[in-house]
Amino acid sequence: MADSFLRACDVGTARTYAYLLVDHLRWLPYEGLSPETVTLYDLERYMGAVGAEFNGPIGQPWRAGKKPYQQRTLETAAAALKGFYNHQGKLGINEAVAGEFGGTRLPTKADRNRALLGHILKEMPTNKLRPKRVVRRRHPKLPPEGAREVLLEDFKTARDRMVVTWLDDGGFRIGELTGMHLVDLHLRENAQCGECSSAHVHICHRETNVNRSRVKTKQDWSIRSGVVQGGKIRRASPAMVHTYFAYMTTEYPPDAKHGMLLVNLCGPTAGLPWTTDSARKLLKRAGYRLDLGPVRPHMFRHQFGSDVLDAAGGNAVIARDAGGWASAQTVEEIYGHVDVHDPAFVTALNAVWGESS
Repeated sequence: MADSFLRACDVGTARTYAYLLVDHLRWLPYEGLSPETVTLYDLERYMGAVGAEFNGPIGQPWRAGKKPYQQRTLETAAAALKGFYNHQGKLGINEAVAGEFGGTRLPTKADRNRALLGHILKEMPTNKLRPKRVVRRRHPKLPPEGAREVLLEDFKTARDRMVVTWLDDGGFRIGELTGMHLVDLHLRENAQCGECSSAHVHICHRETNVNRSRVKTKQDWSIRSGVVQGGKIRRASPAMVHTYFAYMTTEYPPDAKHGMLLVNLCGPTAGLPWTTDSARKLLKRAGYRLDLGPVRPHMFRHQFGSDVLDAAGGNAVIARDAGGWASAQTVEEIYGHVDVHDPAFVTALNAVWGESS
């Protein structure tokens, strides 16, 4: 039944839902239940067991020793469970649970903004398992102070220095960087694609990458006359271009057939595409070796988002396009903040307190 449901989803969604459904389907026999006998109350208990707020007995401890799901994962799990049980209901299995998912709610401003004809929306489907949304105003997971300079000084290979520079200057997700092909790079002015006059890269989703790297944002792209067009376009800084040429002219293997940008430099896998896991481990080892603490690739993306938003005077649309986020609202909720030492902030507080600035 799970396979039947997942085949109806696109590839990326099916992969994500599969991980979450496996966890749920293992929990059912643990509680003496099955997809045919489970109730909505049982599903609410399951959501509580993996981290959602639930007022009532959850049952036996589940996933002992593992961290609870984060907010986004809980929302995705709720969507996966709703889709799975609705799919069962359409086939005449456990129709009672499927029927309880059929409620609606009034559309929010965000719903109207996302819809093509949002102004005529009157109702939206609801999910009783979806946890209450928690709005985060400032992302706490930023890289250690001065991490870029320390890492660039420590790393000895041009590839590793390029990775740090591209993560920090481009705000790339690590899957975007390790999944990049040489044809995706247009690192000169007035490239043939005609989509950006300055140096840039095209972020293209591929399911067939040798290293299994994939990008999160799946925008249409194509190759016309050997030139990549479409995808998500991201500007490249002069430092990014400089480190790219240093890497290509000193370390990139001339006989590489796969056409991917980042490769292993030594060992039995030398010349093969570099994986996201290898990139994460490189930064993790360096962080502890240099007494920086934990260093993760996504930290640089958070720093990039905060810096662009500050430099743009709070313009979330500029930050959204610079970092390739799905919406300006996401940028505002995660990265929107005020520096407590900003003169305007201090002046405003002093005015409220009746103090002189």
